[in-house]
Amino acid sequence: MADTDRSRIAREYRTFAEAAAAGNSPLYAALSIGVAEDDLVLDLLQSLPADRRQPMLLFGAIAFLSGPPADPGELRQRIRDDGDRIRETMRTRFTQTNEPARCAALLTALGDIQGPVGLVEVGSSAGLCLYPDRYSYEFDGRPVGPRSAVHLTCTTTGPVPVPDRLPDVVARVGIDRNPLDPADPDDRAWLRALIWPGPNAAPRLERLDAAAGIAAADPATVMTGDLIDLLPAALERLPADCTPVVFHTAVLIYLERARRKEFAALVGTLGVRWIAQESGGVVPGTPHDLGGPDFVLSRNAEALAVTAPHGGRIDWL
Repeated sequence: MADTDRSRIAREYRTFAEAAAAGNSPLYAALSIGVAEDDLVLDLLQSLPADRRQPMLLFGAIAFLSGPPADPGELRQRIRDDGDRIRETMRTRFTQTNEPARCAALLTALGDIQGPVGLVEVGSSAGLCLYPDRYSYEFDGRPVGPRSAVHLTCTTTGPVPVPDRLPDVVARVGIDRNPLDPADPDDRAWLRALIWPGPNAAPRLERLDAAAGIAAADPATVMTGDLIDLLPAALERLPADCTPVVFHTAVLIYLERARRKEFAALVGTLGVRWIAQESGGVVPGTPHDLGGPDFVLSRNAEALAVTAPHGGRIDWL
């Protein structure tokens, strides 16, 4: 059983190496291959619960404690010298990437709403995607909104419905089992540690810091707990005269298939606009073969576009 378990972990890291290479992080691609072939690192991973072994959790924990290792040899050395702290960080932290650039795609699915909007984000992390009205945008050079400290550029293909104005957001509510505080230096450091090293890291880090500053200055309402259990109560916190919008990005992938269906069924009864950016097929009813490594932007379970996971590109269907 242990050997099967060990092989499964190694296979997960080899698969992640392909994703890391495609995501412009040659370092994480190399580290992933190194992990898959290193008994010392595999021993540490096997000592953790099955849901605590993900590559981004390991690499995030190491980066959080002492910066990204330069190569597989240095990673092995960190495990040997600092394994207890790395293990404890992996037990107590979660992969909660919070990329505000995803708001460009969100904006296109909000743009036709007239009047005030109330946002509920499930799996909100630090809530940096709850502020689409506080950021500025350029879609193929076309500006939307007054210039913000968070300025998002996006290339498009197809008939993307680029709005001519920002939404009128009157309420922001986040739901997360383990919410992060954008004003807390430790939580910000964790979010920074989750950004993949590589050529895209510097602008992402700059964007993260600017968005965290905006969120910290005007905190959203945050509810701690399960997204299904708390969703009705979260919607009750929105003003009665707004359009309620429930949205999420790369969240349902962490739920069992039955729970995804339960969530979709619940949302369908609540009279809200439901916007998701998830891998193909993760939202029940969206095509499994769409998007590949990218996300599928959907509205009320209807696929609208393929989007880059960290923002910057929208391919309308």
